Amino acid sequence: MPLETEHVAQGPAVPRRPATLTPLALRSAELHPQSPLGRWQSLNAAATIPHCLENLEATGAVQNFRRLAEAGPEGPQGKFAGPWFADTDLYKTLEAIGWEIGRTGTATWNDLLAELATLMEKTQAEDGYLNTYVQGVEGEEPFAHPDYTHELYSAGHLIQAAVALHRGSQDRRFLQIATRLADFVAKLDDGEGNPIIDGHPEVETALVELYRETGEKDYLTAAERQIDRRGHRSLEPGRFGSLYYQDHLPVRENVEALGHSVRQLYLAAGATDVYLENGDESLLRAMEKLWDSAFGTKMYITGAHGSRHRDEAYGDPFELPPDRAYAETCASIAAFQWCWRMLLATGEARYAEEMERALFNGIAASTSHTGKAFFYSNPLQLRTGHEGSDEDSPSERLPWYGCACCPPNIARLIASLQGYVATGTEAGLQLHLLHAGTYAAPGLSVTVETEYPYDGDIVLTAVGSGELSVRIPAWATGATAERGDNRLSLESGQYWRTEVEDGDQIRLTLPMPPTLVRADDRVDAVRGSLAVTRGPLVFAVEQADLPTGVLVEQLHLDPSAPITVERVTEDLTPVRLRLSGIARPLEPALYAPYSTGTATSEDSVSPTSIDFTAIPYSAWANRGPGAMRVWLPVL
Repeated sequence: MPLETEHVAQGPAVPRRPATLTPLALRSAELHPQSPLGRWQSLNAAATIPHCLENLEATGAVQNFRRLAEAGPEGPQGKFAGPWFADTDLYKTLEAIGWEIGRTGTATWNDLLAELATLMEKTQAEDGYLNTYVQGVEGEEPFAHPDYTHELYSAGHLIQAAVALHRGSQDRRFLQIATRLADFVAKLDDGEGNPIIDGHPEVETALVELYRETGEKDYLTAAERQIDRRGHRSLEPGRFGSLYYQDHLPVRENVEALGHSVRQLYLAAGATDVYLENGDESLLRAMEKLWDSAFGTKMYITGAHGSRHRDEAYGDPFELPPDRAYAETCASIAAFQWCWRMLLATGEARYAEEMERALFNGIAASTSHTGKAFFYSNPLQLRTGHEGSDEDSPSERLPWYGCACCPPNIARLIASLQGYVATGTEAGLQLHLLHAGTYAAPGLSVTVETEYPYDGDIVLTAVGSGELSVRIPAWATGATAERGDNRLSLESGQYWRTEVEDGDQIRLTLPMPPTLVRADDRVDAVRGSLAVTRGPLVFAVEQADLPTGVLVEQLHLDPSAPITVERVTEDLTPVRLRLSGIARPLEPALYAPYSTGTATSEDSVSPTSIDFTAIPYSAWANRGPGAMRVWLPVL
């Protein structure tokens, strides 16, 4: 399809149809390089992206393309390597590179990009089809098994990579490959006029973004058809049933978060993208109800989603076991992306609130301080003696996985992270994530100076004039704003709006006292326990911080005792909390008689008072494997 000639360097999701909020241009937002997120972007570029590329070579994901591109008359040599969706790990890494080029202008990967574009051009079929598993395994045919082969899922990630590379570097080779593939997808049906859908939703949001980049409406129409076809049980149900594939109910009727959590969240993001472009209010209403289900009854305090290992799925409402939390990293990323689209659609603070929760907790915990080891699942409790050899429930982060969807997904999100902080129009600027950096709308630029999320003091300096909107977090009771001699009290959980002039400086103070949090009584798994938060951060107690002879399982928190905030000069844990409670002696038997006293028998040892440390959940497991708890039993 013909491409529009004007190049607009934008971020990951840029609606064409006017939305409530408008994303900033790609280089109109910059995270301060020494801020927590700015340092993470630098680590991502220096360590995570190269690490992904090394492993994609080592595991054969790149070789899958070479063996097809270099195939002679006798066909490709060697065997296909990896899972059937191995292409997507390369595509997500390419997307990360596209955003990184857009952020810094780096030429580090120019030769690699040229090689990969050539390989893909040679591999792509004449009709536009491209999938190294189906094309490279004898006997496989396109879309013979759409329930599990991930062909459209893979196509979606190629499209998103091409869009990122075009926005970041004006690279047209990948975009031409992607448009040829999208043209094929747009015409694809089951022979009866129905579009073929994929067992793993993802292509929907990719097709919308390609429409936004090229102006070709066939891609939006194709995304609409994917949404409309979903939920009619056209896929083989397999051993997990139609729920697993999000094929159990039409999208507009499905108002409870069910099935495979990543698939549910990607589908929701795609449906919201479609609404943003065609204005179908029935989609928005369904997404609002679905969001209430996912975030109101099935989300962990860390912003993670998915409580069942068996099918990587949502459980029942309030089924949120901390030790058995699946909480896949990709689900937190997908939830972040969906919330961004809901924020653009509505402008409601609650969506940015959950973006922040996920980013600083569930997503931040996924990556080690080296940038080269990762969690796939993110439990909120690890027991002493946990057998963590299984890659789905490791005791510490691993360098790579057989199903390596998470590391490249992290890389692409972090490379584009500045694009999610603020929005703006000629009328003004809206700050959604209160992070150090500079964010520029057409008529107003604001520099943010802060140590947030570790400190609630924030200084905003305006260049230009217009309306400045700042989200005041729901936890920030008692927040104030000072401008000159004026001091205002601010209401938490919504946006504070004020007119600013060139040179205006505003100091926000967001009180960050440590807070004890209880779960709804229907979350039976943590009944009688409390979590500790400070600002947007969830804290955890780790075995590494306890004295010899005391196990995490012995701790009982004293909720009446003061909590002390400690600032330390470590990047890993710049803020720690000191808590008080008791270490209860372990019972002599698996089950013992209950006593209302402090001891259960003459031979029992009385509980001992103890002060102990909690660190940000995001930093756990950076000192080796060991037990950990977010939810602490109380006295």
